[in-house]
Amino acid sequence: MKLKKPVALVTGASSGIGKATAERLTTAGYQVYGTSRRGASPGPRPFAMLSLDVTSEESVEAAVNVLLRSEGRVDLLVNNAGFSVAPAGAEESSLEQARAIFDTNFFGIVRMTRAIVPHMRRQGGGRIINIGSVLGFLPAPYMALYAATKHALEGYSESLDHELRTRGIRVSVIEPAYTKTHFDANLLEPDAKLDEYREARATVSRQLRALLETADAPGVVADVVLTAATAPRPKPRYTAGSLANRLRLLRRFAPASAVDAGIRKDLRLDTPTASLPRTPVVAT
Repeated sequence: MKLKKPVALVTGASSGIGKATAERLTTAGYQVYGTSRRGASPGPRPFAMLSLDVTSEESVEAAVNVLLRSEGRVDLLVNNAGFSVAPAGAEESSLEQARAIFDTNFFGIVRMTRAIVPHMRRQGGGRIINIGSVLGFLPAPYMALYAATKHALEGYSESLDHELRTRGIRVSVIEPAYTKTHFDANLLEPDAKLDEYREARATVSRQLRALLETADAPGVVADVVLTAATAPRPKPRYTAGSLANRLRLLRRFAPASAVDAGIRKDLRLDTPTASLPRTPVVAT
């Protein structure tokens, strides 16, 4: 008797980490459904694609219903969809822009979780893996809103894991540092720019582009997702890549005053112009 493949749903799978994750899971034997706001793009792929906008409850419900009609279950949810505002001072984004990034990066995950968990409960188990960032445990001057969404995601995910563990469902967060994707192409410009931040914006943006050129490949993160998805006893958090691992250890063991001083020194926050450090911490 042929065993049915475990079913995975991966949001934001049209490129970058989401696409690499969907491909890696397919290779590992999952029946994978990727999602994108624009639906399937032209070209062959080893997994199915669904149209899904994580900011719309109707869109989320429709996509989940399509998957369940086809497969009857969902064993793994990977929440990857997200975006950021281009480097800028926190006060350079309006409340509307702040709400928009939270609506995708945080509330989008809440919507997906609320849509999937009832089915996982009924089938007696499942895994939820949220793509976070090292900015979920470190500050990010000039990317404050993005860091705030990732900090919120950390607290939500760990709390949810405790709630669902007795029902056979586990929740983990993956924490990459730099990852070479098209993430920077989807950055929104701040909508309330101030001249006081002009030089800092230019410096940070220039350094961000340069650092992404030498970042880890998306497959590094995809491999960690598979590890978390298949671990008999999954951990609440997994770093992805050597830099992310070093930063997690630094945050855990170094004195808070030393971490604080290092960030301010590396970012030159106490000088008239700001620049990024040689090995800074930014979004995935």
